[in-house]
Amino acid sequence: MTHDSRLTTTRFPVWHPFTQMQVFVEENPPVIVAGEEFDLIDDHANRYLDGVSSLWCNVFGHRVPEIDSAIKRQVDRISHTTLLGLQSDVSIELAQKLVSVTPEGLNHVFYSDAGATSVEAALKIAIQYHAQKERPQKRHMFVRLSDAYHGDTIGSVSVGRMETFHHFYAPLLFETINVPSPGLSPLPQGQTRQTFYEDCLQQLEQAINRHREEIAAVIIEPIVQGAAGVFVHPPGYLTRLRELTTQHGILLIADEVAVGFGKTGTLFACQQENVTPDILCLAKGLTGGYLPLAATLTTSEIYDAFLGPPSARRTFFHGHTFTGNPLGCAAAIATLDLFATRPVLEQVATSEQILQDKLSPLIGHPHVREIRQKGIMVGIDIVKNKATGELFDPSLRQEHAIVREARKRGVIIRALGNVLFLMPAVAMPSELVRQLAEVTVESFTHVMRDD
Repeated sequence: MTHDSRLTTTRFPVWHPFTQMQVFVEENPPVIVAGEEFDLIDDHANRYLDGVSSLWCNVFGHRVPEIDSAIKRQVDRISHTTLLGLQSDVSIELAQKLVSVTPEGLNHVFYSDAGATSVEAALKIAIQYHAQKERPQKRHMFVRLSDAYHGDTIGSVSVGRMETFHHFYAPLLFETINVPSPGLSPLPQGQTRQTFYEDCLQQLEQAINRHREEIAAVIIEPIVQGAAGVFVHPPGYLTRLRELTTQHGILLIADEVAVGFGKTGTLFACQQENVTPDILCLAKGLTGGYLPLAATLTTSEIYDAFLGPPSARRTFFHGHTFTGNPLGCAAAIATLDLFATRPVLEQVATSEQILQDKLSPLIGHPHVREIRQKGIMVGIDIVKNKATGELFDPSLRQEHAIVREARKRGVIIRALGNVLFLMPAVAMPSELVRQLAEVTVESFTHVMRDD
């Protein structure tokens, strides 16, 4: 089956996310009709290696027999039933599994349907918790890191503002406290990584001390800020943040939507520093990248603050139609079972080294400012002038030209601003990770050869 290539911008039926549709329609990207293992297949039977894991969510590849079978079995039973006033066996089973594999102390699971909605739930839970805890407080502020991204609902945008995405929506957003990202790169002129890190810690501590009676929570993408360009935090920052928030009775929200499920080398990024947040947000890889399902996990202390007779109005008045969807839960259970039975985390360590080695020819390139990496998360920072940091004229779309060249060579990668992203599936075999890196270098070199 082929699509109608005569469609124009005005007649094009699908409005794509984060996409300038005028250019998109002119370029006529592939129409994906199938997938097999780690490949995407278009309507002309062309195959493409999925080098961004279908927007950072695919874990074990496409058409994974165990996940396919789990969904099919669930379809034969029931595809959806509400959790408002009823229970479902698969939502209970998944919650038990999540509690068993996440950092100790996260004992309760609230379901939603996407990363942004898991964060939105976390923000509301934090505000209501402080109002209903044993010694109630009216805490309404959130601390966020610069260049953070937590989703595109109004609440998640408020705590994760990225100027490129969100400047139009400023009138809709609530006030937050912004502190510098310790992973910021490149560094401000004249600062070393150590002095900048110390400055970040100082500003964090000052902000918390100044507003400690108003802050409900600090929200962070632990270890790595993904959409910012793969900003990797120095070791110890998450631990120190946990110490500060505990000291002042402030909740710590860990948004592991992008970094969770193995991408950094541990199942969850918080585990790299043995940190248990008060609230943990999960999505993307939760279902192996199959279905929209998210989870917001909390401690029993938070959960207990919402208990009481209905007349007390302590209920968490928040929900979604497809909360705890049985198909999504079935896929997630199968995904966690695969993590338990396959050596995928060991594969991440191997893939990390392959990516580092095979991308190394770009390190000295005059148009590569730096390559940032943690686990299988890679951001290649592209500039026109390495010495000055000057970027290419956006109208040239140099980064997108590299994406298109890679696509011609059978590999899907993605650019955001001046950063080129590689994010292979967690379980991608070594030979395919090697192919992904080699094609990226070839495509970059081809596009930049005249510069």
